[in-house]
Formats: sequence, C-alpha cells, structure tokens
Amino acid sequence: MSQMLSPDLSLSEIRCYFVRKRNCLLVRGRFSPLYMDYYLHLMQHSIKHPDHLDQMLKDGLAGIALHLASRPHDEGAAWTINIHDPLVNLFVTGTTNPGRVTGRLFTEDVRKQERCLFITQTTRPHMQPRQSMIEFQGTDVLSAVEQFYTQSEQRLTRLFRLPDEDFVQISAEPDADEAWLAALTLEDIPDLDQHEHLTLLETRGYVYDCGCTADRMYPMLSRLSEEDLDYIFSDGVATITCPRCAAIFRTPKSDFQEWKSRQTA
Repeated sequence: MSQMLSPDLSLSEIRCYFVRKRNCLLVRGRFSPLYMDYYLHLMQHSIKHPDHLDQMLKDGLAGIALHLASRPHDEGAAWTINIHDPLVNLFVTGTTNPGRVTGRLFTEDVRKQERCLFITQTTRPHMQPRQSMIEFQGTDVLSAVEQFYTQSEQRLTRLFRLPDEDFVQISAEPDADEAWLAALTLEDIPDLDQHEHLTLLETRGYVYDCGCTADRMYPMLSRLSEEDLDYIFSDGVATITCPRCAAIFRTPKSDFQEWKSRQTA
C-alpha cells in the first residue's frame, strides 16, 4: 500500500481504552465516514452487492480496522473468510501506518469447503509473515472474528454492532476478568463508561482506500505468457480487476509495454 492518503478521503476515528479493574482493551469506532467512501468506490466501478453480502463486507472492514487499532502501528493484516451459505469469500486487508483498509467479495468460482474457514496473514517490517487458519461456526462475520481471536490469538474477544455504524471490540488482556467479558450483552455497551473506568490510551484513524492504480496491476500482468497477454489485449485494451478491492481499470497495451520497457531499462 502507498504511504500517501488522499485528503479527499473520510476518516473514521477509532479510540482505544483500557478497562481498569477488568484488564480488558476496548476499541471503538464509528464507521459511517469510512462506509461513505466504500459506497463511492462501489458506484465508481459499478459494483452492486446484495444487501446481506454488503453487510458482511462492511462488518469485515470494521472488524479488521478495530483489530489493527489494537495492534502495533507497523503491523498489517489480511483476512480471507470463506462462508458456505451464502457461498462467498470475503477478503479484507489493511495497515495502520497509514490507516487504510479495503476489501471485496468473491462470489464466482468459490470452492465450498467442508467447514467455514478464516485465513489470516499478519505482516511486520523485517519479520516473516505470520499465517493462521481456523474453522468457525455460523455465517456472522463478527462472530467469525471472535472465534479467530479465541482459537488463533488465544484470548477472549467480543465484538458488538451498535446503531449508527458504531462498533466496539473488547479483548482480554493478561489477568482479565473473563467472566465479566463473556457475560457482556449488546445492551450493556452504550453506557459501559458509566459503570466501568475507561482510560483513553490512544486514537487512530482509518479510511477506505486500496491505493491501487492501473500501473500497480502491471506486475500481475507481467507474469502472464505472451499467449495470454495477446488474448487479454485482443482489442488493444485490457480490462483489469484489482484483486484487493475489485476496482476495474481499462489500460491500453501501449501503456503496459511502455511500463515493461522501463523495468528492463
């Protein structure tokens, strides 16, 4: 991902709190600004999702942003969530520096596994990527994230979707009051600060943005055979779909060839 963010993007602010006496980390954000740019992206590329799939992707974007906000600043993450009914692969990815998330749905040629799968990759500079895969129950994306935390991260985590695109994640820290955390209900969350001592640790911001351009698709094209390239550019212009956000680019063959010549210069 590029280190530059467009000033035109809408920032969703995420606040991280320590819940004193409970030894839990609470991360909270309102995602309506980020979702606005997500919908502008869909309109720009003429992408239309059924409502239930749209909500799944939005939950995934909120989930990975909350996750990133609770992690080190230099950590990136990518999640692929395979769900059986409806049969879909949901992909979301992001970084904190800069604060950016993006994602898309895959509904064609999706392999139906025996169990729903949650596949993650975590990256940090100068470290080998860390991968994880778990099986999970159900079709709710937020529940899938909770199960990922329990099985892979090995700590109890709860996620709550509130009105007005407000989301809350609460995770157990060492010596956490897990009984309290497990017993929390959606009704407890809106006025939690009136019953618990929350200490603000930091505030981070995230936007919906992939940072992709036609030029950044060229390395993917360069791995194809000449026969495949001839087919893709059969009318002189190739249609390229970003594998991360489903953005669609139409690029002339001459632009691609000029890019290739610069790589070998």
